[in-house]
Amino acid sequence: MKRNTMIVTAAIIIVAVYFASRPSKTENSLSDLSDYELATFAGGCFWCMESAFESTEGVIEAISGYTGGHIPNPSYEQVNTKTTGHLEAVQVYYVPSEITYEELLEVFWRNVNPTDDGGQFVDRGAQYTTAIFYSTTEEQTVAEASKQALESSMRFSEPIVTTIRELDVFYEAEEYHQDYYKKNVVRYKMYESLSGRNEFKRDNWGE
Repeated sequence: MKRNTMIVTAAIIIVAVYFASRPSKTENSLSDLSDYELATFAGGCFWCMESAFESTEGVIEAISGYTGGHIPNPSYEQVNTKTTGHLEAVQVYYVPSEITYEELLEVFWRNVNPTDDGGQFVDRGAQYTTAIFYSTTEEQTVAEASKQALESSMRFSEPIVTTIRELDVFYEAEEYHQDYYKKNVVRYKMYESLSGRNEFKRDNWGE
C-alpha cells in the first residue's frame, strides 16, 4: 500500500511539472480564435468542464466564464452569492472538420449529471446547474434533439433538467480560474477525486 501511494504521488508530481512548463493562455495569443467554431456549455464547476473539453480531440481551447445572468462583468465572489443569475460556464473553440457540435454535446452529457437541478455533485447552488447555450437556431435544434435522444434512451431514471437557452453575454472568468487544472494539478486532482463526478461517470457511462 505504501509503495502504491508513493507511485501515485510521484505521478502527480510529474504531471504537475509537465503542466507547469506549458505556456498559459496569457502567454498564448487567443486573437486567432475567431477562426474556429464556438460552443457554450454550463456543467457545474468550470474547472472540470474546461479539463474535459480541452482533452477532446478537435477542441482548440476552452475558456471559463459566467453567463446567463443579469449583472454585467460579474466577479467570482458575486456569482457565488447566487444573486446574479449567472452560471459557471465554458466557451469551447473547436475545429468542425475534426469534431462536430453533436459530438461536443456527447462530451457534455458524459461529464454532467443532467438530472440534478440543485447544482453538480459536491458543488451546490444555481450557479452550478447545467445548461446548453445556443448561438444559432441550428445549434438550438441540434441541442434539443440531443437532449430528446438522451431522454428516450432511458439511461437515467429521473427527468433530464438541463436547460437549453439562448446565449447572451459571456464574461470571461478571472485569470486564476483559467486552466486551473493545469496550474494547480495536485489541488485539482484532490478536488476532482472528492467531488463525486468521476464516480457518477463510471456508474452511468462506464468511464
